[in-house]
Amino acid sequence: MKPLNPFTLTVSVPPHRHCGTTVRDRMLNILIAMVPAAVMAYATFGMIAVQVMALSMATATLTELVCDRLMGRESDIHNLNAFTVGLCFAFLLPASAPWWLVITGSAASIILGKMVFGPLGGSPFCAPLVGWAICRISWPGFMDIDASMLATDLTYPLAQLKNFGLDAIQITDTKQLFLGKQLGGLGAVQIAGVLLGGMFLVMRKHISSIIPVGVLAGVSLTAWMFNMADPAVYASPEFHLLTGSTVFGAFFLATDGPSSPNRQIPMLLFGLLVGALIIIIRVYGAYPDGVPFAILLANLFTPVLERIRPKPFGVR
Repeated sequence: MKPLNPFTLTVSVPPHRHCGTTVRDRMLNILIAMVPAAVMAYATFGMIAVQVMALSMATATLTELVCDRLMGRESDIHNLNAFTVGLCFAFLLPASAPWWLVITGSAASIILGKMVFGPLGGSPFCAPLVGWAICRISWPGFMDIDASMLATDLTYPLAQLKNFGLDAIQITDTKQLFLGKQLGGLGAVQIAGVLLGGMFLVMRKHISSIIPVGVLAGVSLTAWMFNMADPAVYASPEFHLLTGSTVFGAFFLATDGPSSPNRQIPMLLFGLLVGALIIIIRVYGAYPDGVPFAILLANLFTPVLERIRPKPFGVR
C-alpha cells in the first residue's frame, strides 16, 4: 500500500479553529453581566423580584430537561443557556407578575423559542421574547405595570406618555431614570446595572459593540426626528434611551447570536432597524414599550441582511 503524502489536504467538518470560548463560558459571562441589574431590582422591589427571577430560571431549566427527555436527546443543560433564557425573560416581567404567568412564559420561551427549532443556535427569534410576546398578547392585564400591587410610589413613564401625553410624565430627572427609579421590566429598567453588564460583555468580547451602538443610535436619531417635528408631543431621545427596556434590549436581546447577523454592515443595519422600530412602535403602536416587538420584527430581517456581503476579490 502506497504511504500517504504528508502534505495531503485533510477535509473535516467545522469549526476548523476554536477560539477557546465555549457556550458555557459565554452564558456564564452573560449571567454575571446581569447580576448588577438583578441586585438593583432586589433593592427596588424587594424579595418579590428575587422570587420572579428564581422561578423563571427554575422553570426554564426544568422545561429544557423535560423536552430533552421527550425528544430522546442528551441534555446540554450544563451549558447554562436555559438559565440565561429564564433570567432574560424575568427581566422583562413586571415585579407584580403572578407565579403562573412566570411559569407559562418561561416554559414557552424554551419550548417555542428554542426547542422546536432543534439544538441551540437554530432559533430565528430571541427565545425570551417569544415567551414575553405570548404572555403580553394573551394576558395583557397581568403584564401591565401595576404600582398598587407593588406598594411603591414609582411610576411608569412610558405608560404616562402613551396614555396621557408628554405633560403627564412625573419622572423627568435623567439621574433618577438612570438609577432605575421607574416601573417597567423588573430588571430591564435598572439602566445603570444593565449598562455596566453590557460594557462587561463588550470588553470580554462576548458580544460586539456594533449592534448595541446601532440600536442606541437608531433610537436617538428616530426620537430626535419626532421631537424636532413637535417637541410638545414627542419625548426627547434621552427619555427614550433611559426608559423601558431600551438599553437591556440593545445589549442582551438584540445581540442574541442565532437571531442576529454576524457581519459588520448587517449588524449595524440590524441595530439601526431595531432602534427605529422601537420609537415607531412607541409612537404609533398600542404598547408603551416597543423594544421586545421591535427586536422580534427585526429578527425576521436577519436572513435578508445576511445577504449583504462583500464581493469576491476581482469581481466587478
